Amino acid sequence: MVCEGKRSASCPCFFLLTAKFYWILTMMQRTHSQEYAHSIRVDGDIILGGLFPVHAKGERGVPCGELKKEKGIHRLEAMLYAIDQINKDPDLLSNITLGVRILDTCSRDTYALEQSLTFVQALIEKDASDVKCANGDPPIFTKPDKISGVIGAAASSVSIMVANILRLFKIPQISYASTAPELSDNTRYDFFSRVVPPDSYQAQAMVDIVTALGWNYVSTLASEGNYGESGVEAFTQISREIGGVCIAQSQKIPREPRPGEFEKIIKRLLETPNARAVIMFANEDDIRRILEAAKKLNQSGHFLWIGSDSWGSKIAPVYQQEEIAEGAVTILPKRASIDGFDRYFRSRTLANNRRNVWFAEFWEENFGCKLGSHGKRNSHVKKCTGLERIARDSSYEQEGKVQFVIDAVYSMAYALHNMHKDLCPGYIGLCPRMSAVDGKELLGYIRAVNFNGSAGTPVTFNENGDAPGRYDIFQYQITNKSAEYKIIGHWTNQLHLKMYIQTTTLTVSMSLSASVSLGMLYMPKVYIIIFHPEQNVQKRKRSFKAVVTAATVQSKLIQKGNDRPNGEVKSELCESLETNTSSTKTTYISYSNHSI
Repeated sequence: MVCEGKRSASCPCFFLLTAKFYWILTMMQRTHSQEYAHSIRVDGDIILGGLFPVHAKGERGVPCGELKKEKGIHRLEAMLYAIDQINKDPDLLSNITLGVRILDTCSRDTYALEQSLTFVQALIEKDASDVKCANGDPPIFTKPDKISGVIGAAASSVSIMVANILRLFKIPQISYASTAPELSDNTRYDFFSRVVPPDSYQAQAMVDIVTALGWNYVSTLASEGNYGESGVEAFTQISREIGGVCIAQSQKIPREPRPGEFEKIIKRLLETPNARAVIMFANEDDIRRILEAAKKLNQSGHFLWIGSDSWGSKIAPVYQQEEIAEGAVTILPKRASIDGFDRYFRSRTLANNRRNVWFAEFWEENFGCKLGSHGKRNSHVKKCTGLERIARDSSYEQEGKVQFVIDAVYSMAYALHNMHKDLCPGYIGLCPRMSAVDGKELLGYIRAVNFNGSAGTPVTFNENGDAPGRYDIFQYQITNKSAEYKIIGHWTNQLHLKMYIQTTTLTVSMSLSASVSLGMLYMPKVYIIIFHPEQNVQKRKRSFKAVVTAATVQSKLIQKGNDRPNGEVKSELCESLETNTSSTKTTYISYSNHSI
């Protein structure tokens, strides 16, 4: 908005609007003058918004911190790549160009909310009759982009915050990474969809893994927030419904952990020493610090980690603490590396990628150099030549959510394409009925899409906007001093878990009190969990709604609160498992190609 030829930020206007929109307009004034400097804008007939964590959270009151090269830059470039591909495709949205407005969430929900108000400006500022400048003249508005749909966000907490605003203005939203079960509530987040499955599916998969491996006594660990707490809640609920799995204790990692907090959590977990299996729904940084604390307390080999998709197959959480993470079983939505994106991203340079306002910062970070006198790095760093090349002069590996970003953009494109076929039959370009895309109508087309995604797997949504659950199961293994994640199974409504053992004899140390055992195979070194020696047989596959006959166990799961930190709760059965300390036995068992 401009008054007397100046930007709205300098115009002392008086807003005589309803209370409902006063706060929104106030926040818009705060961010309007800098919106173009902190966003990527590409013109088009239809504009899509994008929300990406280009930077980490800032500290001490600063909203944005360090650049996130993979989660930020790779993902937003995936959106730009998808837009380029769609605009070149003569069979998809022919004669209609997609444009973008991409914003940085800085990995913070409140900051993302402020930024996302840019997406609703066109819907709020249409009527200026109630806005007057101090001298009585009507204001002059800079015409904002009309955003038809939004791609994002990444973190569930950010998507929840943004979804509450977008639904008021009927703007559909498709996330590429938010997995909190809460977002499946179609009564509260009716304009939200996602191309990744909700955590309720992976919670079921993790319960299936635990029961298939024969564990009946575990602890849970969650990062404070929607992702961690909802994931653990879903795991706990499902484990109670099927019976046979007892939660020894539930620990929560605070949003702002104090010094020594992670060591305290490890010590609490050690209070129930027979519950060696730890189910983790935690963010990447919290996982790394938990492993560091366990290593510091010399607990290598004690804990059996089961990690959610936030751990997946990432290197960062296990870097320089491979031994403490060895044997961890992790889960990750089934995905593939997109070769076309690799070719695109490796070809990006300072000269051909000026549309990305954060690319110069990425260039400095990626190549460890400084761009001119205004670069962000200190003066002792070498100067960039501009001739550096991604993957040739720096390491490069495609970020894991690139596939889902591309699928989210294509979902929006196919929905718009089908909408155009129905509303503008035979019309070249946008017809009058689509000059202003109706968000509620577009939502219906989004929920109805069905196409093969970038990895060749079907992209569909259910009535709640959720994608189907398809996961790979990994184990972090060390062989000949080389550590790597190996796929040991998959889950698609039921578990298919395979462990290939290369030798015929292994030693199993069994704690009978918890009916949990840890097998240690030395060449190669692989962890195997066995419920009882006599039950060393192939188990039947478990369906998504599997019901285990364990009524006697279920009846004993009477919860009672205890004065324990972080809301730790024990059941009567859990206490009996912990106090029943039987002797440890050693058994020798032969395996070959054991499949569950």
